[in-house]
Amino acid sequence: MSNMKSITNAARAVQKRPFRVSIEGNIGSGKSTCIKFFDKYPNVEKHGEPLDEWRNVRGHNLLGLLYSDMNKWSFAFQHYVHLSRLKIQTSQPCNSNITVKMFERSVQNSRHCFVENAKKQNFLEDPEYQTLLAWFDYSEKHLDINLDLIVYLRTTPETVYERMMKRGRAEESEVPLDYLKQVHESYENWLNSPDVGCEVLTIDADRGLACVKEDLERYSYKILGGNHTN
Repeated sequence: MSNMKSITNAARAVQKRPFRVSIEGNIGSGKSTCIKFFDKYPNVEKHGEPLDEWRNVRGHNLLGLLYSDMNKWSFAFQHYVHLSRLKIQTSQPCNSNITVKMFERSVQNSRHCFVENAKKQNFLEDPEYQTLLAWFDYSEKHLDINLDLIVYLRTTPETVYERMMKRGRAEESEVPLDYLKQVHESYENWLNSPDVGCEVLTIDADRGLACVKEDLERYSYKILGGNHTN
């Protein structure tokens, strides 16, 4: 009887979880700006990419280390990214009024985009790659990490490279255009495959910010889980 009660309580917890929206896109595609657009909705809990956490893992800047030597640091970085995204994606909302949880990139993105690209570019040895897959497979099997919607800010690599150079983040100064092309290809492969597992809303983010905001406003009902029932 106690086991049945535990299963029922777990099922209810899953049913009551917020509508999960992952904002996806290449470096410099406008993900943070997109999330800020929804500041006006008090029922939305928003999570940007935890850059500060990645820059200080007990004194180590994993993000900086990654960009300085992807062959050496991809495994450690992707392992920690999975943990940080998992904490964001599965944590309980800050209050009971939250009906939508929105975050910048997802556990699924790490698995199907960045880990796959790291393996393809030989930044990961096969034992490292298999370890990361096992980490993801366990999470997918035993935790509720499902997404309800992906908003894909689709860009060309050349556009985001120009934006990246203008904003001048220290770690990104070493990122070549070729890497952005690899990330773009990985996104296209992932979001056009059966592995997506949810609806994908694609927005042309090569256009100016005003146009992107118009699309966000136009599709806000969908993005905020309109007609969605848990």
